[in-house]
Amino acid sequence: MRTITLIPGDGIGVEVTNSVKRVVEATNVEIYWEIIDAGEKAFGATGEYMPQKLIDSIYKNKIAFKGPLTTPIGEGFRSINVALRKEFNTYANIRPVKNMPNIKTPFNNVDLVIIRENSEGLYTGIEHVVTHGVTEAIKVITRDASLKIAKHAFEYARFHNRKKVTAVHKANIMKITDGLFLESVREIASDYDDIEYEEIIVDNMAMQLVMYPEKYDVLVMPNLYGDIISDLAAGLVGGLGLIPSGNIGDDIAIFEAVHGSAPLIAGKNMANPIACILSSAMMLDYMNEKPAGDLIRKAVFTVLKEGKCLTNDIGGNASTDEITDAICNAIKKYI
Repeated sequence: MRTITLIPGDGIGVEVTNSVKRVVEATNVEIYWEIIDAGEKAFGATGEYMPQKLIDSIYKNKIAFKGPLTTPIGEGFRSINVALRKEFNTYANIRPVKNMPNIKTPFNNVDLVIIRENSEGLYTGIEHVVTHGVTEAIKVITRDASLKIAKHAFEYARFHNRKKVTAVHKANIMKITDGLFLESVREIASDYDDIEYEEIIVDNMAMQLVMYPEKYDVLVMPNLYGDIISDLAAGLVGGLGLIPSGNIGDDIAIFEAVHGSAPLIAGKNMANPIACILSSAMMLDYMNEKPAGDLIRKAVFTVLKEGKCLTNDIGGNASTDEITDAICNAIKKYI
């Protein structure tokens, strides 16, 4: 039995992570969940947003699953999520974006993966006041981190039988920083003759995605661009409530839904758990339990296709528990 650190999160976090526990249990993969709070709930109990107990648990267990956390405004961490990524050097953020049955959208044939460098860029948080009315932020791009994320992107493409990797950049303006990123990706691309490689400027990428999303496969990019482009891509297929995510390091991984904690509907049994459930499928893949991960994805797609049990945000009136029940029943049927 594998022990995994579970961070329920704030707002709807407890509800959607409870759905994850139920769905994973339905696959018959045995997991012991070591539950530890972070965020607002942890601060209320311990005075810390990211308690040492949590850090120790993740270092010990090597895999964590987290619900949405509320980031404090104007105090503490710039972002608890960023703090977790820095602490455990989960340098690669992976977000698969794909059309799903019965989700109305003007975009068809979307099936792409965004691979975002997670450790540097403007997200290092190095900023200061130069003088009154003048501030400065420092964008850090290193060769080592760029080579690492590029290799991750090409290895991901090869393992998942993807045909093309697109590097997203702004090297026409930021010739030194984004220039180094591109130079590094090109170096890695030269070792993968079986995978098509192209480059595109980030503003053009935003336009191309809302015109011809079907043209793209694996996208690799620095931190800030990845943050923006991945949310844009989520909008193509129905929003953040459907998008899974994993933060991958050398030997530690943290899986999460990328949506917020939605405090206005917390405790009302209304939240859509699909993003969290699909993130748990990514976690099972990482654990070498891919058949179970595939089973979850198949069950989710079955429930969406049937259209009888959908939450309010995707056109139905089912509760969190009801859609979770439906997915669990589909899993048991396929088993």
